[in-house]
Amino acid sequence: MTGTGFEVTARHGLARAGVIHTAHGDIFTPAFIPVGTKASVKAVLPRDVADTGAQAVLANAFHLYLQPGPQIVAAAGGLGAFMGWDGPTFTDSGGFQVMSLGAGFKKTIEMTIDEASVPEDDDATAGGRTRLSRVDEDGVDFNSPLDGSLHRFTPESVMRLQHALGADIMFAFDELTTLRNTREYQEASVRRTQRWAQRCLDEHCRDGAGMGRRQSLFGVVQGAQYEDLRREACRGLVASRGPQGQQFDGYGIGGALEKSLIGTIVGWCAEELPEDKPRHLLGISEPEDMFDAVANGADTFDCVNPSRVARNAAIYTAEGRYNITNARFRDDFTPLEPGCDCATCAHFTRAYVSHLFRAHELLAYTLATVHNERFTVRLVDQMRAAIVGGTFDDYRSQWLAHWKYT
Repeated sequence: MTGTGFEVTARHGLARAGVIHTAHGDIFTPAFIPVGTKASVKAVLPRDVADTGAQAVLANAFHLYLQPGPQIVAAAGGLGAFMGWDGPTFTDSGGFQVMSLGAGFKKTIEMTIDEASVPEDDDATAGGRTRLSRVDEDGVDFNSPLDGSLHRFTPESVMRLQHALGADIMFAFDELTTLRNTREYQEASVRRTQRWAQRCLDEHCRDGAGMGRRQSLFGVVQGAQYEDLRREACRGLVASRGPQGQQFDGYGIGGALEKSLIGTIVGWCAEELPEDKPRHLLGISEPEDMFDAVANGADTFDCVNPSRVARNAAIYTAEGRYNITNARFRDDFTPLEPGCDCATCAHFTRAYVSHLFRAHELLAYTLATVHNERFTVRLVDQMRAAIVGGTFDDYRSQWLAHWKYT
């Protein structure tokens, strides 16, 4: 197809450094991609995001479909022009919303499971939640979380939506299951997602590449925590072909998984996926998770977590995470993290940011988000440098020895 190119430039074990080429610039990998769900990384300007060193941003096609609508984004010149971002852009397909509006469970990597408690009812939902989406072979019906109105997504409509949004990299429409689904449902879902992926590829080739767009399409690997299903999903996507033999430009690794298995699952997928295509791990940003994923062959990541926890006063440092509203920071006139090169740490103190949160000043969200996004982007940049320098294993061990996950 006419979208991205990718090349591997260095290796260290299974970890690899490379570069993704897009119409709006190169992405040097491994790379963390900040999330601007509704065409905005919450509380910060696009230029602030660029100043963190971020090479690209990811927006959510589902939310942009609801508000402001793809016609508005297209009329503005596409996602990047609409939000004032000059670099590469990604859009995800809405697969996560299939799960979150349906079962309503927590974000997938936070899930844990007791095999004895898996419900026989695959229609189970989280406590207190009303199911807002329904999956069938052709697609998904869902009620808008904004006003309750009924909508329908199919693989074809999601491709047309993402073509209108105009991101450099798009993801095929997939069904994200939960760890509470039965094995039987997981099998059916993987095969349905494969059929949807083929339909996305066909529609992309008709409506996308045929119109000369330089947009890339990534297939999405599902399969929960089952090795055979993950491998089956990978092989199916690799074998997929468009009308003229077109293949997926890269692959997303998504779905339900436990934190302790991230590296293992990425490793299964890396063994099956082509070496010359990029691999994007959806919804990951905690340091130990990114180290595990990079060590097993992942190239890029996206997650809302750095900005989300920032708005709740949680600050990342190389020693661990802390809450800036703790009383001991009231008169602490040092940066959020000594030695940090972000704009917040260059100009403001813990005492000031603590005051902003306590006073409910909106600037608190901006300053904390700038720091957390820079921390995450810089960490993955340092992983890339360590791969190139042949020191990734040592760097990983030394860094994690000081990190305390909270």
